[in-house]
Amino acid sequence: MPNDYIFTARRRVGEKFTDEPGPVRFLKVPASVQSYDARHVISSPNDWAAEVQGLADGDENPNSIGPKGDVLIFVHGYNNDIPIILDRMRQLRADMVAEGWHGEIVAFDWPSNNQTLNYWEDRSDGAGVAAELVAKGIVLLKKGQDAGCETNVHVMGHSTGAYVIMEAFAQAEKRGDLFKSDWRVGQVAFIGGDVSSDSLTLSSEWAQPMFRRIMRLTNYSNPFDAVLAVSNAKRLGVSPRVGRVGLPAIVNAKAINVDCGAYFNTLNPKTAKVIGSWTHSWHIGNRVFARDLAMTLEGAIDRNAIPTRAIEHDRLILQDKPRPKFQSEWDVKTDAKNAAPRI
Repeated sequence: MPNDYIFTARRRVGEKFTDEPGPVRFLKVPASVQSYDARHVISSPNDWAAEVQGLADGDENPNSIGPKGDVLIFVHGYNNDIPIILDRMRQLRADMVAEGWHGEIVAFDWPSNNQTLNYWEDRSDGAGVAAELVAKGIVLLKKGQDAGCETNVHVMGHSTGAYVIMEAFAQAEKRGDLFKSDWRVGQVAFIGGDVSSDSLTLSSEWAQPMFRRIMRLTNYSNPFDAVLAVSNAKRLGVSPRVGRVGLPAIVNAKAINVDCGAYFNTLNPKTAKVIGSWTHSWHIGNRVFARDLAMTLEGAIDRNAIPTRAIEHDRLILQDKPRPKFQSEWDVKTDAKNAAPRI
């Protein structure tokens, strides 16, 4: 059974990790346990990163355009305890593997007490955790890329995790060493994103640092998301959430919205894997979503041609369709490794 690789911004007290913010630590957690503690800490972040990179590069995806392996960093939302984070991470890995994706999934775990962080977007608390993600996570990514690492790194944010990601990119822009270097992230995906739709407009200063560093943003929206309806109501309805209403009309060309509403409306929660709120967290445990995400991260198919998407009234709609029948014969990896492929 595989280990789980996590970096956490929870404060350590003795052998336990708490619901308070603290310095980032890197962990290797056996798949047999349901929580983590200080016994699982890896003292050297560089050794942790090298192990993750080795696992990813040793499991190259034949359908990915990346020259080496792929790593997906999962950033959870608010009100998640350690067992739930591990459960979601493990379920996401199982879904992705079942849908033909190769690579390594790691999680960034931050203290997400519901009562204190429900209004995170309007508080300064979020900046502290995002700063830790920059100070340890993004700096580690930059060091690897400076040393010639070609492992493709992607990020997925669930709920308030979308806020953590956007704020981390914004804070990285303020650091001279990061601002001047050419580090990058491959794909970014938001599921149930608890940030305002307007925050992703083309003119948004907050979003611009993220778009300068990534290949693509895919936002999965669901108009039936009840948690985001509550989030919107607490803001008096003036800031509709991007995970509920989708991207704004004028947006960076790197961004795309996938409307999951029609597909979600066909699902029966009584027969599905449910981890947390059904309307807000249905993605993890759903094979159609995993298939779409896998093809998105691989980058070999144009975003408008991914078969799990239909085009209706100029919108992309999630649908249950298989991968291309002969995709395994395309030899995408060879094309990606050739600097000047023959056509």
